[in-house]
Amino acid sequence: MKIIIREAKIVDMKSSFHNQVVDVKIKDNIIEKIGQNLSATNDYKEIKESNLHLSQGWFDSSVSLGEPGFEDRETIANGLDVAAKSGFTAIALQPNTYPVLDNQSQILFVKQKAQNTATDLYPIGALTKNSDGTDLAEMFDMKNAGAIAFGDYNKSISNANLLKIALQYAQDFDGLLLAFCQDEKIKGNGVVNEGIVSTRLGLKGIPNLAEELIVARNLFLLEYTGGKLHIPTISTAKSVELIRDAKAKGLKVTCSVAVHNLILTDEKLEGFDTRYKVSPPLRTEKDRIALISGVINNTIDVITSDHNPIDVEHKKMEFDLSKNGTIGMESAFGVLMTILSLDKIVEKLTSAREIFNINNSEIAEGKIANLTLFSTDNESVFTKENILSKSKNAALLNIKTKGKVIGIYNNSKLILA
Repeated sequence: MKIIIREAKIVDMKSSFHNQVVDVKIKDNIIEKIGQNLSATNDYKEIKESNLHLSQGWFDSSVSLGEPGFEDRETIANGLDVAAKSGFTAIALQPNTYPVLDNQSQILFVKQKAQNTATDLYPIGALTKNSDGTDLAEMFDMKNAGAIAFGDYNKSISNANLLKIALQYAQDFDGLLLAFCQDEKIKGNGVVNEGIVSTRLGLKGIPNLAEELIVARNLFLLEYTGGKLHIPTISTAKSVELIRDAKAKGLKVTCSVAVHNLILTDEKLEGFDTRYKVSPPLRTEKDRIALISGVINNTIDVITSDHNPIDVEHKKMEFDLSKNGTIGMESAFGVLMTILSLDKIVEKLTSAREIFNINNSEIAEGKIANLTLFSTDNESVFTKENILSKSKNAALLNIKTKGKVIGIYNNSKLILA
C-alpha cells in the first residue's frame, strides 16, 4: 500500500520532526519521505484531515477479549477492529479466557487468531496454572511461543513465596512479571471503595489498605530477589507514593493506571449502576488527583484502558453479584484529552512498548510505519453510538470528550475510524 498523509502535526518527542506540520509519504510499510508539499503519483492514497496529528502507534497494556471461551463478550477479530478504530496499533491480551492462557498451545492459538490484522496482539501468559495462585505456569515455554509477560489478571498472589520464586526464575530469561495488588482477606466481601459513599449506600467496602499492603509486600520481594515487576492498575495515593520511593531506590518496577480511575470517583456509585463496578474500585477525589499527579511526574509509567467486556447477563443484576469490568478502548483518548496535555497522553499510551520489550519505531525516514492518526478538535460526549465492542458495559458513557481518533496505519494496513 502507498499512502501520503498531508499536513499532519507530528507528536513524537523522539523524532526530529516533533511538533512540525509535514507530509508523510509511506510505501511498502516504510516511511519513505517526510517534508512539506511532497509530490505523489496517482497510486498514492491521500489522507487529509482538518487538525490532523500523527504519533507513534498507541499500545494498550491491558485488554481482555474473552476468546477463547467467552466469545459472547468479545471475539479477537472484533476486539482488534475496536482497538484499531480507537487508535491502538497494538494491545497486550490478558489471559482471563476459558481455558486460561497458561500454556504454550493457548498462546499460539490467540496469536494465530490475530494474524494479518492491523492491530498487533501480544499475549500475556498466566503467572500460575489456571490463574489459581497455586503452582507456577510454564513461563519459559510461553515466552518462546510469544508471551510478552506473565500475570494473573485482577488476581493477587496471596503466597508471597510463590511470587518470590517466580521473580527469581523469570530472571533466567529476562521475563517480566505482572502483580495485581489486593489483599483478599482485607477485601473480604467488599465491592466498592470503603468510605463515606459506601457507608451511605450500604455497600461493603474495600479499603485502600487492601491494595497498599500488597504493593508494599511485592516491592519488598522485588528488592530481595531483583528482576522486573510491573504493578498494573493502581488506584490509591499511597500506592503512588510507595512506587515512587521504590523507583528512587533503583528497583526495576513500573506501574499503570486505568483511564476510568483517572476520570471517575466513587461518587458515581450513587445510582447503584453496575457499569461503575470495577477492580480496583473507583476511589476518592483525593486518590484521583494523586493518580493524575503520578502520571504527570512519571511515577506512573503507563495509562491503560483496562478494557474488559462483560456480557449484559453478568452486569445487569444485583450490585453485589455483578462482575467487575468496563470497556474502555473507544473512549480512552477522548476523555484523557480533558485532563492531560497531548504530549503526556501520547507518552503514556506508547511507553508500554519499552516496558514490555516491544520494538518502538520513531517517526523518521526509513523507519517502519506504525502510526496513530488523530485530531485534537471537536468537543463531544461519549454515547452508546460510539461503542464498537460487542459488550456495552462502558463506565465512561455520557462523559465529555475532546478530539477524536481518525485511524491507524500498521502492518501495511490503513484502518479509518
